[in-house]
Amino acid sequence: MKKYLIILMIISLFILGPEIKSFANEIVWQNISRENSGLKTVLINPDNPGIIYVGANNGVFKTEDSGANWRNILSVRGQNRTVNFLLFDAQDRNYLYAATGNGLFWSSNQGKSWESIFRGKNYLETECTTVAILSTDIYLGTKGGLFVSKDRGRSWHKEKGKLGDSSILAIAHNKIEPKYPERSNFLRGSSGSRSNASQNYNTRDIYVVCIDGVFRTRDERQSWERIFVAYPVENGFETEEETEDRDEQERSSGIRYVSCDPNNLNCLYVATSRGINRSCDRGENWESVFSYGLLNRDVKFLLFSNRGNLYAVTKSGVFEYAAGRWQELSFGLVAGEVRFLALDSQNNLYAACDKGLFKANTTYSNNDGGGNIMSLYYKDEPKINEVQQAAIKYAEVEPGKIIKWRKQAARKAFLPQVSVGVDRNVTDLWHWEGGSTTKIDDDILRKGKDSVEWDVSLSWDLGELIWNLDQTSIDVRLRLMEELRPLNVTI
Repeated sequence: MKKYLIILMIISLFILGPEIKSFANEIVWQNISRENSGLKTVLINPDNPGIIYVGANNGVFKTEDSGANWRNILSVRGQNRTVNFLLFDAQDRNYLYAATGNGLFWSSNQGKSWESIFRGKNYLETECTTVAILSTDIYLGTKGGLFVSKDRGRSWHKEKGKLGDSSILAIAHNKIEPKYPERSNFLRGSSGSRSNASQNYNTRDIYVVCIDGVFRTRDERQSWERIFVAYPVENGFETEEETEDRDEQERSSGIRYVSCDPNNLNCLYVATSRGINRSCDRGENWESVFSYGLLNRDVKFLLFSNRGNLYAVTKSGVFEYAAGRWQELSFGLVAGEVRFLALDSQNNLYAACDKGLFKANTTYSNNDGGGNIMSLYYKDEPKINEVQQAAIKYAEVEPGKIIKWRKQAARKAFLPQVSVGVDRNVTDLWHWEGGSTTKIDDDILRKGKDSVEWDVSLSWDLGELIWNLDQTSIDVRLRLMEELRPLNVTI
């Protein structure tokens, strides 16, 4: 028996070898950060994926050989030295911005030298959380509010209202393709002077996330409109266990991040503590995104690829939406908290984590399970919706049938309760008295004829027009239908 089992295992290895290899490659993560740890953000050069920048809790580090060697290119001074966000200028990869705990820094030569271009009046304004570069404008998010510069950082204006008082979490915008292919002279010159920008490109909408909600402007900051609000966790929507390990900023708001779909200018996604919400009309209407497969609904970060793949970061790990559900990509990723994701032009996914920078190739995960060994087991199985439809039909809980039952139960109250009663009297006795003393049975008690009585009664319970006990059994069937109903697995 053992001999045949060994032969079968060998044959299986030859047949399933490629599938096993692709399945293993799908979840392999490589630490390329060397001794660097405590990473907050990562930035990949789109023109050269070997050039990588990471922001850590003590400065900015750069590699030009895909992580083989790293060097510190910016050491932030002050009490808060954390680098929270890194960003290229949209028109020139030589221009680099670093939002840090001690202000905003700018480099015109790929990080060789840096210049401080913003520092707030207090520690909240000084701690920069995110930045967005739009034509001539720079939108800077801090824990003390939103600041905007119209002259490439020479002067700054603080927004009024809630955006000027709230902690800014993220900024997103939808780009319009450049009007002219040639590069204009709006960027800073090589000497570091700042010149005005020509309108080479602009944006349709700007979205800013703060702890008070998601705000949008369409008229270059003339007015801001709040388009999304999440329930704060202190209102009792989450348990103490779920919030005990969060900082004060996360506990005061249910909103985490915002991201725009690069393939659809009208779509934006908001990550919250209770899942992902999507709007396909620039924030006018919202719907919840299908969350099957997410082990934790508290989504902290979202990333779109240019091909339309959506990635999410939760406390449980890294997930990708593929084949109608969320699939975890962080198997084997022992890296502590994942804070940021980035993609390069070669389909490599980078995760900035507590324990360093990790890299994984997403080619296999984008095959919708075609290269997964598990597909060998379910390739001939019916789809989930087909199983659900069959279960609904078998249990006789179709939605149309339940609606028919409800109507019939309501009409039943108009019909009376009919009861018929029948009573048979067998106690009728008589005797014949003839006065004779010689006849037999002359004075004996005899049984008379049976007496049958009957009645019919009608009764109504008008209270059943409002509620009747039949609704209880119908609701049980309805609950079963809800458990078996097909899901709209769209995103």
